Order: sequence, then C-alpha cells, then structure tokens
Amino acid sequence: MKQYNKVDESFLQSLVGICGKDFVHINSDVLADHSHDYTEDLRFIPEVVVAPENEGQICEIVRLCNDRSVPITPRGAGTGLSGGALPIYGGVVLSTRRLNRILDIDVRNLQATVEPGVINQVFKDAVAEVGLFYPPDPASRGSCFLGGNLAECAGGPAAVKYGVTKDYVLNVRVVLPTGEAIWTGANVLKNSTGYNLTQLIVGSEGTLGIITKIVFKLIPRPAHDLLMLVPFRSAEKACEAVSAVFRSGITPSAMEFMERDAIDFVLKYVDVALSVADDVKAHLLIAVDGNDLDGLFKDCERITEVMESHDAIEVLFADTDKQKSDLWRMRRAVGEAVKSHSIYKEEDTVVPRAELPALLSGVKEIGRRYGFKSVCYGHAGDGNLHVNIIKDNLSDTDWDQKVPLGIREIFQLCVKLGGTISGEHGIGLVQKNYMDIAFNQVQLDLQKGIKRLFDPNMILNPGKMFP
Repeated sequence: MKQYNKVDESFLQSLVGICGKDFVHINSDVLADHSHDYTEDLRFIPEVVVAPENEGQICEIVRLCNDRSVPITPRGAGTGLSGGALPIYGGVVLSTRRLNRILDIDVRNLQATVEPGVINQVFKDAVAEVGLFYPPDPASRGSCFLGGNLAECAGGPAAVKYGVTKDYVLNVRVVLPTGEAIWTGANVLKNSTGYNLTQLIVGSEGTLGIITKIVFKLIPRPAHDLLMLVPFRSAEKACEAVSAVFRSGITPSAMEFMERDAIDFVLKYVDVALSVADDVKAHLLIAVDGNDLDGLFKDCERITEVMESHDAIEVLFADTDKQKSDLWRMRRAVGEAVKSHSIYKEEDTVVPRAELPALLSGVKEIGRRYGFKSVCYGHAGDGNLHVNIIKDNLSDTDWDQKVPLGIREIFQLCVKLGGTISGEHGIGLVQKNYMDIAFNQVQLDLQKGIKRLFDPNMILNPGKMFP
C-alpha cells in the first residue's frame, strides 16, 4: 500500500496562503462533519478541510498535495451512499461548497454552465423559470451538489424516461491530479473527436479529477404530469407488471417500487395521509408527463389495464398537487426512514427490468439463508432495486461476517441475471471488494491503468473503486 505524508505546519501555511485562513479548517467539529457521508455509520477523520473559491486555488492545492504526497479527497454535499467522499487515509478534504454559481443558462441552445457546488433542486428551479427542464432527480435533490451527481452518475425516478446524469453532460472543466485544468469535450450535441473524456469523468467518483465547471444539456419542460399509486397483494406480481407496461408501448416518466415494509417504515417517519390494507404487500408509484393532457389520461387508462391484469387491487390517482407532493415525499423518504429504524447496509442492485421479479425473490431467499431482513424499494422502471439490509437483532459477528457473504451472493445473482452491482450509487469504498463479480482481471487492470495515467502519484481520492 502506498505511504502518504502527514499534513504538517508548513503544509497548512501553504494552504492558508492559497485560500486564506478562514477557509482552512483544522478544528475538531469541522473535521468531524467531513468525516462521514450517508454511507452506513462509517467515519474517517481528515487532517484538514479546505474550501477554495475558484479553479485557480484548486489547481494550487492539488499541486501542493501531489508534490508533498498528501492524499486529497474532493467532497460535495456529503450525501453519497457508497463512501466515495470519505477520507480514508486522512489528508485533505477539498470542499466544493463555495463553487456554487449558475454561470449561464443559454435558452437559445438549451444549455447551462454551472459550478459543482450548485444544489440539484436549485438548478432545476432556475431552469424551470425559463421553461426548461433538467430531469435527473436523486432522492437527495434538495441538498446534493451537481458535481457529486456527476461524479456518481446519479439517477432518480425520472431516469426511466429521461436518462441519468451522463445523458445531460456535454462538457466538463476538470483539475487533474497533477494540477492542470482541462475541458474534456465541447459544448455540442454531437462530438466524434477523439476519446470521450467527458463520459470518462462522469461516474469516476472523484478519482480522476476535480470538477470545476459543468455544461449541461437541457430540454423543454413538460406541461402536465399525472401520478398514480397501485397496491398489490404480491410484490412479485408488482415487479412483473413493470416490464408489461413498457411492452404495452408506454414509457412512464417514473415507475417506483416499494414493498410493504418500506411503506410501513416511511409512514412512521413522515406525516402522509395514506391507509394501507393488511393484505397489501407492495406498491408501484407511476407517473406520466407530457404536453397532451388527453393523451396522458389515455396512457393512464392503458397502464390501469396492465396493472389489473397483474392482480393490482385498486389504482389510486393523485387528484391534487398536495397529494402528488405527499406521495413523492413518502417515496423519497424511504431511505431515511429505514436508516432511522436500524443500522443498515444499502445495496444498489440493477438488472434488466424484466428480471426484477427474479432479483426480488432471490434477495429474499438469500436473506433467509443468511438470517438477515431486507427492505426493498427503488426505480423499478430501470430494474434498479435498492436493497436495505437492516441489522435489527443480528449479532455483531453475523453482521460483520455473514452479511457480506450474503451481499456477495446478491451481486452474483445480479450479474447472472444480466445486471451489475451498482445502478446509481457508485462503488466508492463499500462496494470495491465486490468489483471482481462485475469485471474480470483484464477489465480491472485496464481501469486501474486509466487511474494511474491520470494520477501517477495516486493522491486523488485513493482507496476507492478497486480492491
């Protein structure tokens, strides 16, 4: 394992000279705040937190770290679920919170240029004011940063129709681990010029460079949306209904799955007026959007027919904006509700959508064999099932030793079904030891070689993605 140098007084004074003393933090409260994200209960204390205000300062900080062999971990809002922003070797945490400007919204070309510290929802609202739409909408959209969304290739419910973060990134300005700043591409919709460095940076989890600007593609904002909640007596039947909707010729704007335990947890956590019958085992939350309201109602009628053919109990329509808001608030709160109930591990499994019933039943069977309970929900329209494994009464020994074996079997099942081990949360720290399931040694060595080419001294977000 590479040996890194510690942060000393000389190093701290150099950081102060770059950013000013008010933005170089070594007090214990700030270090503790930057020692964790939303991944389980993991904590790694950095030696210093620095908050630059521009690209030039970031270049200087990175050069300093590279010259002194001090690890540096870029960090956005800290809402990640794979440990991607955890400073596991100490060193420097570089916060992008001060790079928080929307630099330009180009209505003529349907593009926007932003800094990485802009909050997802703030950006969505800003482009909506001029009639445009930025679809990616992760559950943490009210707090997560766009730079982190890009680093993890975040998705969300709207991905089923509109795609994930990578589908909206045209160009990225990035500081390399050696301190140079480059644009990765061009602000155009088509680009067949050289290797696609833009998409290499997307999803690279802060291991190849530090993002300073992003150029996003935008689309016109749809005028109408409808939302329905569909209860089922069988979770497997709910999963079977998912691919049937697409085979009927309809692409919803969102299609979310929540099994009964997820609903029960969230109804204790948030105040939503929803009554769930005893025989309900799962729900699908289905949205459609567009500009033709009559056409949307026809889509809902066809979806209802598909649901009823898969033994749905009764399709419930959200008649008001408040009902829509409440249902979405309930769905987005599931992760936090589970977290408030118990220590947990969240796995971000994904398979072809028609294999979702097999994945769900396989997860439950594996849990029975290894003695753990799982709460499942997620973006069913994408085949993306979030598997929350809760500790409850499991012993520490079983939690630490048996559960990882069960997780490995779940990931092996995903790959067997044609899927992979992460749909939108990334690999980071907690999934890196499972990468051999998704990739053979040739594939892993190729990716490691890319990392070494970008970061020869291995100072940028070390210890992530690869075992």
